[in-house]
Amino acid sequence: MKWTILNQSNVQVPKDKNGAVIKALLENRGLKTEREIEEFLSPVQPNKMTAKDLGIDEKEIKKAVSRILKAIKKEEAIVVYGDYDADGICATAILWETLYRLTKKVLPYIPERVSEGYGLNKESIERLKKENKELGLIIAVDQGITAAEKVKFAKSLGIDVIVCDHHQPGEEWPAGPAVVHTDKVSAAAIAWFVAKELLTAEKIADGEAYLDLVALATIADLEPLLGVNRSLVKFGLEALNRTKRCGLLAIMEEAGLKRGEIGTYEVGFIIAPRLNAMGRMEHALESLRLLCTPRSEKARELALKLGTTNRERQLLTEETARAAVKMTNDQDPRSKIIFVGHESYNQGIIGLVAGKLVEEFYRPAVVLSIGEVYSKASARSISGFNIIEAIRTQNELLVDAGGHPMAAGFTVETAKIELLKQRLLELAEKEIGAEMLEKTLKIDLELPLSAISMDLWENIRKLAPFGLGNFEPVFAGAAIVEDFRLVGNFGKHLRLTVRAVPEESGGRGRSLTAIAFNQGALAGQLVRGEKVAVAFSLTLNEWRGEKKLELKVKDIKVPNHGFEGKAVLKGF
Repeated sequence: MKWTILNQSNVQVPKDKNGAVIKALLENRGLKTEREIEEFLSPVQPNKMTAKDLGIDEKEIKKAVSRILKAIKKEEAIVVYGDYDADGICATAILWETLYRLTKKVLPYIPERVSEGYGLNKESIERLKKENKELGLIIAVDQGITAAEKVKFAKSLGIDVIVCDHHQPGEEWPAGPAVVHTDKVSAAAIAWFVAKELLTAEKIADGEAYLDLVALATIADLEPLLGVNRSLVKFGLEALNRTKRCGLLAIMEEAGLKRGEIGTYEVGFIIAPRLNAMGRMEHALESLRLLCTPRSEKARELALKLGTTNRERQLLTEETARAAVKMTNDQDPRSKIIFVGHESYNQGIIGLVAGKLVEEFYRPAVVLSIGEVYSKASARSISGFNIIEAIRTQNELLVDAGGHPMAAGFTVETAKIELLKQRLLELAEKEIGAEMLEKTLKIDLELPLSAISMDLWENIRKLAPFGLGNFEPVFAGAAIVEDFRLVGNFGKHLRLTVRAVPEESGGRGRSLTAIAFNQGALAGQLVRGEKVAVAFSLTLNEWRGEKKLELKVKDIKVPNHGFEGKAVLKGF
């Protein structure tokens, strides 16, 4: 793995009390002026956000609110038509609960992944109308921006469709009464803003209502945690840690989490996967029920079901990923895009498998669940290659497609898969350079291990919450390996004890413990007492009231015997 040092600042800690470190971290995140830094460190309160802050056209918001209020006044039935991932579920919950405060003639609707597919579905719209002749308005959340034809179909049945979406637009803009669109925030954030404007129009104060769900969705959907998203997540996590929503409390209990200790990691890797699991394996309506139920007993029952389903999803993903890795290894290693599929692959987990292939091989990956007539596909990409644009160059071969630059999905006739594969391989060969396929670890700056202190940790925490776009700071430093051992199943991980090198610490230097996840193979290269270069982030370990800083190792570079030199990367 290639290391790139983003900032070459000469850090003298503790001499400048961490000022140089924090300044370098802010610069690496594009924050240089006093105003930029102040806005980052003191983000805007959500209740002061405007449509412009979220990248939303204010005229469209007004039109959406006007049409919704008209539907309520005329006693039309309303359906909030969502999506089956965590963002779509949260967005549906926000708008349905808000509208239910204003009218009882509103229902939430989440499509079933296999039988209905992603987004608006003509058969489902027709069925909803047959079941309720008074249905006059559908609000599409986390989808709809590429559904112009289905919006027209709904109109032919006497149903208006308001679109609230953040995906990349298609060739034709939906012709509904309002299109509330932005690619700056999650769908749940759009739903939250529509709800806020709706309640404001009705002179109802909502305080921090729904910010817990907005934070959850923003983290789950991997939105960049800068600007408005940073504000929504920062204040949303505070709301989440105070939440009284019994569904969220039940998930925390089932997962062994404590309210008050929930951060981006707990949301992204523990809570959100449980919400997503139902849509992948069964029906996401159960996740929506969990979020919306007012009954603690029912919430605990549903949380248990989500936890069990998530464990089943994990096992199926691992099994399918192993098969996909083997299939990839049997293909031409020079191919710049991975394209694999099988009849046995579950539609609900192919996106996760694509992500694992990118992790393993660092190439864009397309994984298909192959059907008799039609096949579903999910794709994940690498930095610099816009996967949805690449897929849409082949629109004439596709039934539909949608997504983001880094993640997308599409449906294709099974008979056309081989032609599509060849075209995407040719496109990737032209557009992906060899340098794009070299995995790079971005390191904020070099930092002597002797500079690590609780004071530095506290200053770094001021930059949280961390996530995409505002990654947890990564440092590189020289270290002496004092001890190491394999831990975890099959020696998958590596636990080390390291200390600062004498020339940087003015003596022996204190020892630090470190954990290198999924890097057990490095043990064969390490020698006790030898110098290495370590790329790491900091983590705080609390045990029986004692707080201790540890290194979370990203990578280790082992030099030739006799490596010397003050610069961390010299000789590598």
